[in-house]
Amino acid sequence: MKDIEKSIQNRLFELQDLKYKDFQSKLIPTAQPETVIGVRTPELRKFAKELAKTADAAEFIKILPHKYYEENNLHGFLLEKIKDYDKLITAIDNFLSYVDNWATCDLMSPPIFKKHTEELLRKIREWIKSEHTYTIRFGIKMLMSFYLDDNFKEEYLELVADVKSEEYYVNMMIAWYFATALAKQYDSAVRYLENCRLDKWVHNKTIQKAVESYRITEERKEYLKSLRIK
Repeated sequence: MKDIEKSIQNRLFELQDLKYKDFQSKLIPTAQPETVIGVRTPELRKFAKELAKTADAAEFIKILPHKYYEENNLHGFLLEKIKDYDKLITAIDNFLSYVDNWATCDLMSPPIFKKHTEELLRKIREWIKSEHTYTIRFGIKMLMSFYLDDNFKEEYLELVADVKSEEYYVNMMIAWYFATALAKQYDSAVRYLENCRLDKWVHNKTIQKAVESYRITEERKEYLKSLRIK
C-alpha cells in the first residue's frame, strides 16, 4: 500500500505547477497550503484515466486519509470510473467523511448515477441528514445534478429547504441549488422565496446567484430582486 501511495505522490509532484499551487490554495481556505501540490485539473483527470486501468486504482482508494489535496481529487475522479452502483456507494461513503473542502466535494458526479436515480434518492436523503459539512453538500449537489430536469418532483425542493446549518459551505450549496432550480423549475422554486422558506442569508444569496445566471430572463430577475430581504 505504501509503495502505491508513494508512487502516486511522486507522479503528482511531477505534474506540479507552482503558480497554480498558489492560485488554488487561495480558492480553498479550508485546506492547509502545505497539502496542496498544484496540479491542474485536466492533468489530474488524465492521470486518473490512466490509473483507473491498473490494479493500483483499487488499492489507492483503500488508502485513507490521504496526505495531499490532489490525492483526494484523484480519489474522487477514480470513484467516477466505478461501474458497479453498490460498490460505488460503499466507496463514496468511505471517502466522504475525509473530504475537507468544497472543491473535492463538488468535482464528483458519477455518470452511473443517471441509471440509478431511484436508489440514489434514498442515499441522498441519508447524506443530507449527516452532521458532516461536505457529506450534506454532496447530497444536495447530487439532488441538483440529477433531479432538476426529467426526474424533478416538487418535494425535492422541500428536502433542501429543510436543511438548516450554520456551515457556510452547506448554505452556499443550498443557495446554488435553489438558484439552479429557479433556472430549471422556476414556478415551483420561486414560491420558496415568495414565502420566505429559506434562512435570510440563503434567501438573498439564492437571488444573487439567480440574477447572475444567463438562464433566467431579465423580467424574472427584476422580480427576484424585489424579493430580497433587507
